[in-house]
Amino acid sequence: MVSPERLESMRADWVRLLRRYGVAPAEVQEPFDVLAAAYSAPERHYHNLDHLIEMFRVAARLASAVADPAPAPRPLVGGRAYDPAAVELAIWFHDAVYDPRAKDNESRSAELAAVLLGPIGVPRSTIERTVRLVLATAHLSAADPPADRETAVLLDADLAVLGSSEERYRRYAADIRKEYAWVPDEDYRAGRAAVLRAFLARPRIFLNQLTFEEGERRARENMAAELECLGEPRA
Repeated sequence: MVSPERLESMRADWVRLLRRYGVAPAEVQEPFDVLAAAYSAPERHYHNLDHLIEMFRVAARLASAVADPAPAPRPLVGGRAYDPAAVELAIWFHDAVYDPRAKDNESRSAELAAVLLGPIGVPRSTIERTVRLVLATAHLSAADPPADRETAVLLDADLAVLGSSEERYRRYAADIRKEYAWVPDEDYRAGRAAVLRAFLARPRIFLNQLTFEEGERRARENMAAELECLGEPRA
């Protein structure tokens, strides 16, 4: 749980972010309260405000290196300038709806972005971009790199915990298990192992040069170690 001081700092960042789109501070308070309440729900052990803070830090680092994406099966494309504000908005909304029993969290989170941002005057083009970015955090496509740099940064920030230290990764894995506490152990091990194997089967996990160099090997080691803990042998 973040401290009251950190929460107020996040509120100030939110006000500054929406000011870029001409939204007055008084108009952004209610959407912030909705988001803060969602991410502060007691059943959120990992998908909470701390997760957002970590993502903001990674995205900020990547923003300075975004012109140098990692080698990929096909190069990232996109002639327009990188838009860090779009990534920030998407981070705020990407897990706004999180129900471990549901399979439509990303689409519902995207819908919430439109519901909260539209009435306060955020441009339609910005809302559409935010919706598209939020939907991408379902992490469904592994064959081709995303077609824009905002998506590449957002996805790497969302997955950055996979390449964290062994201790941090263990806490992450334990927090995910808590969020699925209602699932019997055998079913959880099978489902979690399937998720880990799917990520390990990807030709690459991270899309940007910085995250690839710093986290790719560690991410694969972490996930392989978790598979062992789940009763799955290392490849």
